[in-house]
Amino acid sequence: METIALAEVAAVLADPSRASMCLALLDGRAWTVTELAGAAGVAASTASEHVTKLAEAGFVVRVKQGRHSYVRIADPRVAELIEHLAQHAEHRPVKGLRSSVRVKRLEFARTCYDHLAGTVGVALRDGMLAAGLIDDAGGLTLTGRGREVLDALGVEIDDGRRPMLRDCLDWTVRRDHLAGRVPAALLSHGVGAGWLSREGNRAVKVLPAAEKPFAVLGVDLVALRSP
Repeated sequence: METIALAEVAAVLADPSRASMCLALLDGRAWTVTELAGAAGVAASTASEHVTKLAEAGFVVRVKQGRHSYVRIADPRVAELIEHLAQHAEHRPVKGLRSSVRVKRLEFARTCYDHLAGTVGVALRDGMLAAGLIDDAGGLTLTGRGREVLDALGVEIDDGRRPMLRDCLDWTVRRDHLAGRVPAALLSHGVGAGWLSREGNRAVKVLPAAEKPFAVLGVDLVALRSP
């Protein structure tokens, strides 16, 4: 039965259009069916059929807001599954300048569902540990000093059943970055505060305004950008 279930899950992502939609949804936003159709390069009616199959498999959920309907990843664990599977595709040889530039941007900073990944994401974990803002002695925890710093930066952590902090293996750096409610709040606040901007295709641009707040979090962005 487990083999059958695994095959069924694999079949859901075996279709290139559905796989493209799932990869698009990894940016953490809710998308319309029309937007997903554009991302997958299919007609809206075809995209709707794919979304239905993804929803039936538990990969996505439909969210209604007024007259509008949106689609988003159903659960952070689904996002992790897609992220880990995507690493095999991303490790294929790069062809062309545009592909090379895109890969470098994704390697430096990108979204992993609702938190930062890539070189910047890994540096954030290292920096917060070194600065005593988080502790990993008995599992990842936010320290009292960490709460004070986040409060001073205006980062509000949502209540929820998800862990505050946990490790997430980064497929580009092959080291852990931070996942959970704390890094999700950091990404959301960073975009709103003008520290970061979403560039599409999950790439994140780190803006000059991020240098001071990230320094408080233990990350030297100037040194990180240097060869």
